[in-house]
Amino acid sequence: MKYIDEFRDKELVQELSRKIKQISGKKITIMEVCGGHTMAIHKFGIPSLLPGNIELLSGPGCPVCVTDIRFIDRSVAYSRLDNTIITTYGDLIRVPGSSSSLDKEKAGGADVRVVYSTLEALDIAKQNKNKKVIFLGIGFETTTPSSAIAILEASKKNINNFFLYSSHKVMPPAMAALLDEGIKIDGYIGPGHVTTVAGAKMYDDLTKKYNLSIVISGFEPVDIMQSIYFLVRQLENDKPKVEIQYKRAVDYEGNLIAQHMINEVFEPRDDWWRGLGVLQKSGLGLRKKYESFDAEKKINVRVEKPKEPKGCICGEILKGLKRPTDCSLFKRVCTPSNPVGTCMVSNEGTCQAYYNFKF
Repeated sequence: MKYIDEFRDKELVQELSRKIKQISGKKITIMEVCGGHTMAIHKFGIPSLLPGNIELLSGPGCPVCVTDIRFIDRSVAYSRLDNTIITTYGDLIRVPGSSSSLDKEKAGGADVRVVYSTLEALDIAKQNKNKKVIFLGIGFETTTPSSAIAILEASKKNINNFFLYSSHKVMPPAMAALLDEGIKIDGYIGPGHVTTVAGAKMYDDLTKKYNLSIVISGFEPVDIMQSIYFLVRQLENDKPKVEIQYKRAVDYEGNLIAQHMINEVFEPRDDWWRGLGVLQKSGLGLRKKYESFDAEKKINVRVEKPKEPKGCICGEILKGLKRPTDCSLFKRVCTPSNPVGTCMVSNEGTCQAYYNFKF
């Protein structure tokens, strides 16, 4: 199949492995900041193809994983309100909050529905005009346009029982926060889907400020190996820059139509990240023009005091400071069928990637 078989070609992967070993001399640390890359790296055994002086770290790239417990607790509180329907993408309902999860609330009778698009959530609002329908918006630049479309449609068609609870985030502030914290990262494997929307230009300031290498990568074995080769080449030559490996989908400017919709509906705001705390201008909230659709501003609810699960080190794993195998709960108590922390919930989470492909 075109764009599949050629990017899984064993000989190409082995040739890239040889090239990396030929040019690599420095001890370098590379972090991927996309859950899709985390899963692919371990699924395809990429670390085993690299020399010992290259270390791969998994960062805060899984949207479910970085969602703060406060967001889950508030979502659970919304689900307990009368005449309220919660709509969300699938993985989020399994994320543990301080004392419950949306999955548990659904089992207890709450109206929590998994949808495959924001427009499906909008249709539910149309069909249930006597109820408040809340869509839980999580994810980076990849999923934000779909939330923007829903708000624009709701505004255009006067669907006033539809609300968005936004936990949408942008990636560069988190990448910068890790460096500011002093975590050793020589280069980033940049997220492919995010950059398809936002454009490679979004990383220019990072590269200039931190003298940092960033390569935007696709998701197949050849993509990832070639991206690592590009990063090693930059670092060995002391010529850091933003480079695009995933040229079949990504360009410098990105999707200008999607960017326009995001900027029309959302504005930057400070937001919570699991493991990183509050990062300035890292989140996206609805603009005043659309605040009638903002669940936080229009639906009052009492939220319990946040309480992180005892023994979970997901926050440190998301920062690359620990690995899943450092956690006493990993595989013993915390499993994909019984996740204690968010990193085990999604198949893009580091803990589940380790569970499924590494051990």
